[in-house]
Amino acid sequence: MITLRALWGASHPGPSVVVTVLAVALGVAAGLEPWRIAVLGLAVLCGQLSVGISNDAIDRDRDREVGRTDKPLVRGDVSARTAWTVAVVAVVAALVLSALLGVGMLAAHAVALASAWAYNAGLKATPLSIAPFVLSFGIFPSLATLSAQPPAVAAWWAWVAGGALGAAVHLTNVLPDLDDDRRTGVRGLAHRMGARPAAALAGIAVLAGAGAVLWGAADAGALGPLSWMLFAAVAVLALATVARVIVRPPDRTVFRLVMAAALLLAVQLVTSPPSLVP
Repeated sequence: MITLRALWGASHPGPSVVVTVLAVALGVAAGLEPWRIAVLGLAVLCGQLSVGISNDAIDRDRDREVGRTDKPLVRGDVSARTAWTVAVVAVVAALVLSALLGVGMLAAHAVALASAWAYNAGLKATPLSIAPFVLSFGIFPSLATLSAQPPAVAAWWAWVAGGALGAAVHLTNVLPDLDDDRRTGVRGLAHRMGARPAAALAGIAVLAGAGAVLWGAADAGALGPLSWMLFAAVAVLALATVARVIVRPPDRTVFRLVMAAALLLAVQLVTSPPSLVP
């Protein structure tokens, strides 16, 4: 049980669960059969577990150097060998489950996971650190539509919204760790930009994603009160983020503002009237 709890803690359980719930919600929005929704959710969960655990396994020495005793691998609750074994088994399980939903879904999920693993393996320390998030989250809505019969790639606006969401998540998530990262030689895009520009860009990215979803609804002739309400809520939070970082350095409030805006963007993406399929 100690090992299982440690592995769960190393998997970044919060983001893993949120991404899985989003995948299930997109599956419902895409009109998938119940069994397909269940397999989609399990495939995405296994993929997220593999990404989270491999991230902590790769970063174990860096985390130890900066005193991250909240990390199970740093505390020694689970060995690196066990973590790597579980990460590999999880990614294989994710791909096997994806194959049950079709070749398109398998290919899309494989690209998204390869992108995420590439971030863990070294892209996080380069100016291209944002690219895996934009790519993986951009593909994400298509995991649901490619799991349908007949399979199809998601509409352009869903790609833009997903990519914008990924950009915002990346830029915001690294803000609390900027100093620790610099000490261990990690200099991704946010580190090179600085905290204020990175936080402002995250807010702008969320607003752009919300605009793309609204545009999709307008193209489909399906603009309704809910579309406008969600867009307005995202816009208020995004603009509040930008305004706040202009007057003071980013803090926990900025983090919460961007995360709230990103969550609303995800809701907007799932509940938008137009079909996810063009």
